[in-house]
Amino acid sequence: MVGSGGAGDRWETATGVVELVTDPAEPGRATLYVNGVPSSPVNDDPTDLEFEYLRWMADVLELVALPAPPAPLRVLHLGGGACALARHVEAVRPGSRQVVVELDADLAALAREVAAVPRSPLVRIQVGDARERLAARRAASAGVVVRDVFAGDTTPTHVSTAQFAAEVVRVLEPGGLYLANVVDRTGAAVGAPLRSEVATAVEVFGGTAHVALVAEPAVLRSRRYGNVVLVASDRPLGELDSGGGGGLPAALERRLRGGAAPAHLVTGGALEPIAAAGRVLTDPS
Repeated sequence: MVGSGGAGDRWETATGVVELVTDPAEPGRATLYVNGVPSSPVNDDPTDLEFEYLRWMADVLELVALPAPPAPLRVLHLGGGACALARHVEAVRPGSRQVVVELDADLAALAREVAAVPRSPLVRIQVGDARERLAARRAASAGVVVRDVFAGDTTPTHVSTAQFAAEVVRVLEPGGLYLANVVDRTGAAVGAPLRSEVATAVEVFGGTAHVALVAEPAVLRSRRYGNVVLVASDRPLGELDSGGGGGLPAALERRLRGGAAPAHLVTGGALEPIAAAGRVLTDPS
């Protein structure tokens, strides 16, 4: 259930101010804000994700292999918030084993308080830096790695470099999936942060056949600021089983066409000019 934080549903944490804003028309729906930035939906129904980029991530995860009944997943979430995606995964794939890494210990404790986050071992919350926690993981220990790490409205550089992506590949099991939330800014073309993220993923994961983007068309045309979901795997996405012809991209495109908001899938050759216009990000030497 959506919890109450007392006066004003506002808390001071180690990294700033957190607010829980409840929808007055629907008391079972709320949004967690971190330093004024919308961070997570906190809804009584864990399948009600509300944020479009989370819905797109959920679409990808629901399509992977499509076993019946849905098989549990092993998911590492880098970036915690109120654990909205972890709650969703447990709801649609019961028995999944998930780890959520959150830098702010106060926010991690608050997530347990205000959201119905399944208890360990179903969802373990670890406090620490995302890159450091990733490096501490065993090889092939996760089927999915989700990166949703922000300082304000910007992704920290140390979780977007080629060295970071190589650690993701190491931690993923063969054929595993990497999902990253990238916020793109408007410009003359697809924004520089997204171009660099694409160039880096294409370089590390093995080419444009291994990478895809999901975004609203206006964001891809740089008409407005918005979220883009980057999808990558060490195997070509078209070879990942998703219960139908064409692999994951074809199944995802069909799902996106039926979504509540228009979204576009960018794959293969359409990614080449985006990657070519970016630069591969690397750790400082």
